Amino acid sequence: MNKKGKQTPSITEKTRIFLLDDHPVVRQGISEMIQHETDFVVCGEADNYQDALDGVTKGKPHVILVDISLSGSSGFEFLKALQMHQPGVKALVLSMHDETLYAERALREGARGYIMKQEVPKKIIFAIRHVLKGQIYLSETMMERVLEKKYGGISVDASPIEVLSDRELEVFRMIGEGTATSSIAKQLHRSVKTIETYRARIKVKLNLKNNMELIRLAMNWVQNE
Repeated sequence: MNKKGKQTPSITEKTRIFLLDDHPVVRQGISEMIQHETDFVVCGEADNYQDALDGVTKGKPHVILVDISLSGSSGFEFLKALQMHQPGVKALVLSMHDETLYAERALREGARGYIMKQEVPKKIIFAIRHVLKGQIYLSETMMERVLEKKYGGISVDASPIEVLSDRELEVFRMIGEGTATSSIAKQLHRSVKTIETYRARIKVKLNLKNNMELIRLAMNWVQNE
């Protein structure tokens, strides 16, 4: 550990990596990729929020790869909890979702980088090593976008969906995937009434007149994500 209590791998010890993804096949593929690196080892994996927190406590990873979509919660909720309970662990989001909408959100919640699952294994390994050095990893396109918004004084086209909160965005995505309100409530461990409240807020924020417009926009967004 360094002076601030953060974990930093020594020269001789392997870098411990934890996997949080609710798809077993994906975890297996990532694990096999990581195990090819002689200085990396997978110290644990989980498919949900609570098991991941417990696993991080026991496995003491240097880096955790986090998916955004999790059963019963979201990667954003996990990132918030990780910052609270294990701030020394570096989180890298590995997701299939569009970086232009999710990457900045992930960084705000404490992630040290964002990379798409579609990237080749070499890039994912490079991203992990980049994060281990204490640096932020984003694709070149996304990094330019972030810098332009923050320092360039250049107007960057933003999706209207960006006005949604993390939870609203999650509900919006599930609506676009054709998930019924009752099923959304069950998967997110919320009441149907709560999900209906989220739907109402989304319609107001996106200036939608009715549920049909909401469903149409959500489905179109998911198809083009």
